[in-house]
Amino acid sequence: MSTPQIPLRVANTLLNALKGGVVPRTGLGHITVGRKDEIDALLHDVVTIADGGASFRFVVGKYGAGKSFLLQTIRSYAMERGFVVIDADLSPERRLVGNRGEGLNTYRELMKNISVKTSPDGGALPLILQKWITALKLDAMKSGGFAADNPLLSGAVELKIHETVAELETIVHGFDFAKIISIFWHATENGDDERRSFALKWLRGEYSTKTEAKHELGVGTIITDDDWYEYVKLFALFAVRAGYSGMLMLIDELVNIYKIPHSVSRQYNYEKILTIYNDVMQGKAQYLGVIMGGTPQCVEDARRGVFSYEALKSRLESSRFSDGTTRDLLSPIITLKTLTPEEMYVLIEKLASIHGQVYDWEPRVSAADLSFFIQTEYSRVGADTNITPREIIRDFIEVLNIIFQYPDKSVASILGGDGFAYASSDENDAKIHEEFKGFLL
Repeated sequence: MSTPQIPLRVANTLLNALKGGVVPRTGLGHITVGRKDEIDALLHDVVTIADGGASFRFVVGKYGAGKSFLLQTIRSYAMERGFVVIDADLSPERRLVGNRGEGLNTYRELMKNISVKTSPDGGALPLILQKWITALKLDAMKSGGFAADNPLLSGAVELKIHETVAELETIVHGFDFAKIISIFWHATENGDDERRSFALKWLRGEYSTKTEAKHELGVGTIITDDDWYEYVKLFALFAVRAGYSGMLMLIDELVNIYKIPHSVSRQYNYEKILTIYNDVMQGKAQYLGVIMGGTPQCVEDARRGVFSYEALKSRLESSRFSDGTTRDLLSPIITLKTLTPEEMYVLIEKLASIHGQVYDWEPRVSAADLSFFIQTEYSRVGADTNITPREIIRDFIEVLNIIFQYPDKSVASILGGDGFAYASSDENDAKIHEEFKGFLL
């Protein structure tokens, strides 16, 4: 195996997550294969966002096809490029809008998972605010020629804050947002940890009543189920003022809207999607990218899916010129294609190397073993259209686990291939490996 060594902690995370059928949040670059076109399309959006624009995409694929994997891959790429990323999976308790605070729950999850390059696992809100303060201090020191201990520096920073606040106040809900970040600044400057925590609590949407917010902060408004998206837009602008490239919002498991039993509730959620979509496509949002992940059924079902909302269907469905054999990766909907056997070969080769690193052994799998495994997986009835990377990955890791624990076992014996002939030479291994080169992203 020629895959380079990766940090053991990352290797462990990758293997444990993939064994459990979930997408790891770190180390995805080590196992990404076969999504070059999709990633290139989404990275083009990232460039647009950094230039002050906005984008909206649906990533559509069946369960296990790799849509969540693609979202997390883009998440990592965006953070590397200086973006703030917020992400959340929808659930029965987390929707885009609801009569029991489900929309606000989604906002709270997004804020909990707010991440940047230096804090990739979430909880980066205090870091972003602190970076903003530091940037203002450096700007004031540079423009005013102040030393760090100059007592006049605080006043100069205060002027810089008012500039930022004045800019935000012209936007919907900007006045309240600006007031909170001003409170955060003063609390930080005065060492008032309690008031600082109150400001963070407000920004995270954790106040349930206006009375509580008024008592602790002197602010008579709170983030609610109806207006949380407006604050996401404000955060995107603020993130740029703090020195970041923009903001990317990832919302996965759109199927949980499809599963809402009441049609009126579903329609309200689709109306929220339409609001966000129109905002982005009409240029009302800046420095913001939105990507939503879902299954083909939850998008295309005309009775319960996104396409059941006529205003969205008319905007999103393919045109009459699409013949089903080509993909328009510039459209709002990116439908994931099935990974080829060659691409899956490259992936399981990487997994074998990672498994060997984690358990400190040399996996007894040749290129012919890998080829036989792939042939066996794709020979199942309907595999050409229905098999998913998740199934193949879990099967292969299980095979590796068995071989590791039972030295007398082989890939052929596990898969029941009595007639399978092992490669007799390293030369044959090299030939098989050469056939599958070029598919790595």
